[in-house]
Amino acid sequence: MARGKLNELYRGSGDWHEDIARFVNENGAKYPPKVVKKTKELITKQATVIAKRADEHEDFITKVTYCVGVVSFGTFCYLLGSRPADIPKLYCLFFLTVAPLRWIYYRIKKWHYYFLDFCYYANAIFVLMLLYFPSNDKLFLVCFSFSEGPLAWALIVWRCSLVFSSFDKIVSVLIHLLPGTVFFIIRWWDPITFAHHAADDTGPWPAWPLLENDRQLWTWLFVVPLIAYSVWQLFYLLVVNVLRRQRLLRDPEVMTSFRELSRKASRANNIWWRLSGLLGDDNRVAMYAILQAIFTVLTMALTVPLFKHYRLHILFECFKVAASVWNGGIFFFDVMPKKMDAKKKRKRTQGKEAAVDPVSLNTTGLPIEGASVLDPPLSPGNSSPKLSRESSKSGDEFYCSLCKRPSSSNLDDVDGFEKIDGQLHVGNGKCLIRT
Repeated sequence: MARGKLNELYRGSGDWHEDIARFVNENGAKYPPKVVKKTKELITKQATVIAKRADEHEDFITKVTYCVGVVSFGTFCYLLGSRPADIPKLYCLFFLTVAPLRWIYYRIKKWHYYFLDFCYYANAIFVLMLLYFPSNDKLFLVCFSFSEGPLAWALIVWRCSLVFSSFDKIVSVLIHLLPGTVFFIIRWWDPITFAHHAADDTGPWPAWPLLENDRQLWTWLFVVPLIAYSVWQLFYLLVVNVLRRQRLLRDPEVMTSFRELSRKASRANNIWWRLSGLLGDDNRVAMYAILQAIFTVLTMALTVPLFKHYRLHILFECFKVAASVWNGGIFFFDVMPKKMDAKKKRKRTQGKEAAVDPVSLNTTGLPIEGASVLDPPLSPGNSSPKLSRESSKSGDEFYCSLCKRPSSSNLDDVDGFEKIDGQLHVGNGKCLIRT
């Protein structure tokens, strides 16, 4: 019966969006089965419990993460000096272990569309090359261009921070930093790859692979990687702007790279926000893709001199590490104190609210067991609560009138949902309660 209706979609009204929507509405009670729905609810409930317990022991978890991060980084530096040939194997183990764990964490946080980003696309190609095609010199050149081009400069431009107390930040840095280190080792230090080359052919530093001319070098370090990048960009735009567009519009809490960068840029009103608006607000996604393409072309072109000059390449490796450490210092001394102050104020506020009003209310004013903090406040007949600004003398915190929780950031220019300090704030424009 359902298959027959599904076949009718090919002979429907001509608008396949309407035909599929009608089919889903008619058969939504059957598909998916109830057991799938219950399983999702159970997983969501357990994830909430785990997140709550983790928040209760946040200080202890942060100390453990810091200890493990420092020890791991020290071990990596030791291996880099004593056994550089093992670093590619360590990188493959790292990515194949971390990627699934990060997917689970990001799926719970609704950040899983980050896995469509270029860095994961490139890292998957790196692992494929190292495990199955380690002697393919052409594929090596493409990977070299990816790792020392867009990935390396993203580490610098997007200010990735080496913060040992944050597992997520450590992983973000290593995903962009490790590939370049791996291909630096294979290019200049790996005894297996350059053992068969004579010193006269390679200069003072034996290196692999050997290329006949600069034309071949530009072909495999610039042209071919640029084609591979274009394939990824088309795939990304197809998924985000066509296949999953309605899903993203329905749930503003689901994050993508463009959504996160645009929100940060709009709040700061920096150069990236102004550049992305050159074609108008309706074409910001297209302008974002153009800017990213320009960034990719420039950074891939810079990989040619890195491939040809050992000293320049090793200075670039040191520069990447120094930049991530510098950004980590900025986070510790500038960002962390503000977050700790906001956290203390939030705990005090939540404690006062729990003593006064321990039960959430919905729009009818009736207490509902398990009601969400996102339920609108007591306001019968008002289905779209608005936020308003008030002033008092108690400080510079900003409160969302919907969830009654503070934020350390002013959300004056935010439209819709905004996640600040781990809390979801809801608004309809330039409206907040300021205390």
